[in-house]
Amino acid sequence: MLQRLRENKSAQGTLLALPTTVWLFVLLIIPLILTLIVSFGKRSPDGNVIYSFTLDNYTRLFGYSTDCPDGQASCFDPLYVNILGRSLSLAFNTTLFVISLAYPLAYFIARAHPKQRNLYLFMVLIPLWTNFVIRVYAWMMLLRKEGAINLILGWVMNLLNIPFTPLEMLYTPGAVLVGMVYEFLPFMILPIYTSLEKIDTSLYEAAADLGANSIKTFLRVTLPLSMPGVVAGTILVFIPVMGTFIVSDILGGRQVILVGNLIQRQFLDARDPTFGSAASLILMVMTLIVTYFYTRKFGFGEEIVVA
Repeated sequence: MLQRLRENKSAQGTLLALPTTVWLFVLLIIPLILTLIVSFGKRSPDGNVIYSFTLDNYTRLFGYSTDCPDGQASCFDPLYVNILGRSLSLAFNTTLFVISLAYPLAYFIARAHPKQRNLYLFMVLIPLWTNFVIRVYAWMMLLRKEGAINLILGWVMNLLNIPFTPLEMLYTPGAVLVGMVYEFLPFMILPIYTSLEKIDTSLYEAAADLGANSIKTFLRVTLPLSMPGVVAGTILVFIPVMGTFIVSDILGGRQVILVGNLIQRQFLDARDPTFGSAASLILMVMTLIVTYFYTRKFGFGEEIVVA
């Protein structure tokens, strides 16, 4: 039997993939199926699931309801639609800001001397050694009225003899955006750096020999060849931002509600697992649609594996 296994490459591949396949089936496929089944159920008065088939959770998520205060047959409430739109907007804005900050830094690291390159990468990775929640709480200390930012601004304004009122930065959408950009910046830097570092320097020399200046070389050589890293970084940033709730809970003061917050509160506070499951599936579908069209446009980079 072992002899046959050594000679059969297909059986070897199946055997090697079997543990991962079983792991994914147990921890991914089965929970997704259970979530799908629960999303079509109804909530019992005590917070349990009544297994049935109804689309009420999905219609409610998109704003349509038959339980109207004025006795109407149906009505529209944009509450959850606005939450979905806010989550998409925040994910797009975070991704754009992260790309604009990460690309120059990754380019600088990739073009640095090899001895300094490892130091720069080490500095990029240092924040990841600290717990995610602790880093978010650190931003609270910076953004609050008595925080470091307001203290520095007040000191500068005092030197200039300009009246200064502490800025209200905490518990705002801007604070949530800042927290998201800070938390996910390394996940964009690393794949972009991987793409830039692999570019052959002879291509730059060839572009210079053909009369291209630094701007044309960047637009015609560097940017196209680094796009796989940008795509990989976008996926690593966009998808977690869509589902996270810690940053918006802490820096938003539970006032900036995203899809992740909605799902969390349905399971933990409202004890409505059916509606929470429907919101989870809609979030997954939205993320898959955006990722599909983005990767169809720009391609799938292998740097996502490296990162």
